[in-house]
Amino acid sequence: MRKGEKGSLVVYADTFTKKDTDDKGADIDVEIPFMKGYTVLNAEQVDGLPAYFYATVPPQNSDLDRLESVEGFFASTKITIQHGGSSAFYSPGRDIVQMPELATFRDRESYYATLAHEMTHATRHASRLDRDLGRKRFADAGYAMEELVVEIGAAFLCADLGITPETRPDHAAYIASWLKVLKDDKRAIFTAASHAQKAADYLHGSQPQEAQP
Repeated sequence: MRKGEKGSLVVYADTFTKKDTDDKGADIDVEIPFMKGYTVLNAEQVDGLPAYFYATVPPQNSDLDRLESVEGFFASTKITIQHGGSSAFYSPGRDIVQMPELATFRDRESYYATLAHEMTHATRHASRLDRDLGRKRFADAGYAMEELVVEIGAAFLCADLGITPETRPDHAAYIASWLKVLKDDKRAIFTAASHAQKAADYLHGSQPQEAQP
C-alpha cells in the first residue's frame, strides 16, 4: 500500500439460516439478515502486485465507419440513444437506449445488431406499443418472453437493414427460460413472433414516408 493512500468502505449484505422453533414447538428455519463492513483498496493504490491485478484497457477499433443508412433509420425513431459504459441495455424508467461506443465493438455489424436488439426493447414503452408480457422480475416467464420477442424482432430488423445478427453472450443463459416458456405454452412462439412483427413495423412506421420499404 502506497504511503498516504486511504481505503474505501464497502458493505457486504447477506442472510444466514438459524434453526429455531415456532410457537407450537415445531422446528423451523429462520433467515437472519446481516451486514459486514470492509475497508478495501484499489489495485492502483498498491505497489508490487502481480500484473493480473491491474486493469488493462482493450484497444479500441477506431477504424470502424458508421453505416449512414442504418444510423438514419434508428435516428428517425426519435428514441433516445446514449453512449458510454460497457453494457448495452434499454432503461424503461428513463426511456433511453444505452450503448457502448462503436469503437468498443469488434465490427460495426455487431454494434448495429446489438442496437437493433435494444431498440426493439424500447418499443415496449407505454408511449409506443405498451407491451406487457407479465414480466415481474429478472429471469421469470415474462422476462423470457420479452427477450424472445426482442430476439425475433431484432432478427427482422437486421434482415431488413442488411445486418448480420449478433450472437450475444447472454443467449445461452436465455435458452433454458425460452424452452420453459415454449413448453408451457405451445403457441408462445406464434405470440412472440406476432409481437416481434409489431415491434419491427412500429420502428419502420417511424421512418419518413419516402424511406419506408
